[in-house]
Amino acid sequence: MKYDFTSIMDRAGRDSIAADQIPIPGAQVKAGFDRIPMWVADMNFPTVPTIPAAMMERVQHPAYGYFTPTKEYYRSIIQWQEKRNGVTGLEPKHIGYENGVLGGVVSALNVMCSRGDHVLLHSPTYIGFTRCIENNGYHIVHSPLVKDENGIWRMDFEDMEQKIVENHIHAAVFCSPHNPCGRVWERWEIEKAMEIYKKHDVYVVSDEIWSDLILEGHKHIPTQSVSEDARNRTVAMYAPSKTFNLAGLVGSYHIIYNDWLRERILKESSLSHYNEMNVLSMHALIGAYKQEGYEWVDELRQVLTGNAEFACNFIQEHFDGVEVSKPEGTYMLFLDCTTWCETHGKSIDELLKAGVEVGVIWQDGRPFHGPCHIRMNLALPLSRVKEAFGRLEQYVF
Repeated sequence: MKYDFTSIMDRAGRDSIAADQIPIPGAQVKAGFDRIPMWVADMNFPTVPTIPAAMMERVQHPAYGYFTPTKEYYRSIIQWQEKRNGVTGLEPKHIGYENGVLGGVVSALNVMCSRGDHVLLHSPTYIGFTRCIENNGYHIVHSPLVKDENGIWRMDFEDMEQKIVENHIHAAVFCSPHNPCGRVWERWEIEKAMEIYKKHDVYVVSDEIWSDLILEGHKHIPTQSVSEDARNRTVAMYAPSKTFNLAGLVGSYHIIYNDWLRERILKESSLSHYNEMNVLSMHALIGAYKQEGYEWVDELRQVLTGNAEFACNFIQEHFDGVEVSKPEGTYMLFLDCTTWCETHGKSIDELLKAGVEVGVIWQDGRPFHGPCHIRMNLALPLSRVKEAFGRLEQYVF
């Protein structure tokens, strides 16, 4: 490969919660084990070199005053969306800055509905949605995803429609690809969901921050692309932060074709006077969306596909009583440990702590609405993935 996905980066003391924090209360790593960060959704790979190069070039000019986004910024996004997702007709006016996807979700909901309203989400549910939506006074109604006969997570369209009608819902947050389940929705699934939303006049916020991280054999379908109504009913959220590991720089963007929605969401986002782009974040995006960025992401997808293949096969062969649905996108696993815990008389808390004790820093799945689940991050060199699963086999499972 052209780019480095095998070196083990020492991120300790380098402003990394992944490396420096343990998310399991009271859990400690035993002596003799180093930490393998496999929890919060950032990657343990060095990013594409064009990003620091673009930032360093800008840093060389010693003035960092007020600015507005450049034509190159918008051109980079438009070309990226066209080449990666087949998007046509995207113009600069359709693109708006957001400090983060979750802030964009809140701004959109503030326009689509009133505080105290119900909002439809699928469960399992990304913990960030839960926090930001409930903190802003909305009530989440969950429509559970269900596994089919092949263990693939599917939307329950009948349940969705029933929940919408019973709770008078007019706004939904749609996660595509889905976090934490890793589903990459097929076109027919998105079309059917959007038909239900249209029927009941439900506006949609589509979080597509994972859209670049699709595992081999699958393809991302932008929600706005499935129909003209979907194009105008949907606010789509994107960011280079997940793709290129830039969360610490802050910077996302929305795509909104509906003039009425866009003007009001831009107004809503502006009210705090904090939703302003950082000049280095702009140049980081431009550096990410250069030709090298396209190549880097293609190689990254191969690496993540290999990591997921290894992890899922290993679980099936060695972790009796642990169920996992092989992800189609993202780099997260969502382990169902119900049977294992029942068989061994262990609680999920005991299991989580046992993993941390041998240096596998993983994440409690209960805040994601997985009652006996663990969320694991596979975005690290395969050698470290193998080391982690070897420890889990020998000392935990």
